[in-house]
Amino acid sequence: MRLTTHGAQGDGDSGRGTAMVAAVEHAIDSARCVIFDFDGPLCHLFARRTAASVAGRLRETYTDRAEGAAGSEGSAGKWPDTNDPLRLLTAAFADSTLLPPESARQMERSLVAEEIAAAEVAFPTGYADALVRTLCATGRTVAVATDNSAEAVERYLAGRTLLEAFAGRVSGRVCDGAAPLRLKPDPDCVLRALETTGAEAADTVMIGDSARDVTAARAAGVGFVGYARNERKERELREAGAEWVVPSLREILLTVDPLAHV
Repeated sequence: MRLTTHGAQGDGDSGRGTAMVAAVEHAIDSARCVIFDFDGPLCHLFARRTAASVAGRLRETYTDRAEGAAGSEGSAGKWPDTNDPLRLLTAAFADSTLLPPESARQMERSLVAEEIAAAEVAFPTGYADALVRTLCATGRTVAVATDNSAEAVERYLAGRTLLEAFAGRVSGRVCDGAAPLRLKPDPDCVLRALETTGAEAADTVMIGDSARDVTAARAAGVGFVGYARNERKERELREAGAEWVVPSLREILLTVDPLAHV
């Protein structure tokens, strides 16, 4: 079974497309370690408890605190116009006029609770469970590098009976005292995930679905295969520099095990 990739056909350059397919297959075949981003490649975290609803609750709760902290002069900063809870959290840590540091840390703990609740009802990404099990069965090590909380990842994996496959190799968001919040495209979580595996960067491939994943993987020195469930995601990944993009994890699964029953 040959891997197919977005852009490999119909672009007027079948030779380049064939070379791309071969390169993806080689990257997956030769990888001894595969690092997954969490929300997207493994599951749709906010499929039921939507990101917009989570962001709305965080904004409502912490806007009140910000306005109270600003005092009568009304000097509280303005939250970014976004439905992405992680962007709100990043803003809170970056701008003390939004929240004082302790309130920003409380906001992060609130987001952890929201993510855990979302993880309990998240939708699995198609073929993700089978891919994880097949990678492990063929002697590869798997890990997670994510901007979400490790607690949420572990709750989700436990519910899918996959936690043992990733045991000790889930690197999530770190919120530690006065240290800066290091989310992707910073490679921090990818480097931490790589360290837990004991693998070399040259023997490792990351599967991600965002431009931030592309940049973080490149900075960590690991290979990258993009997962794009729609054309918008594909454009985002390619504009960020991803050379290899697949429309379904089924493509990667069949590269790892051509006899997989899918």
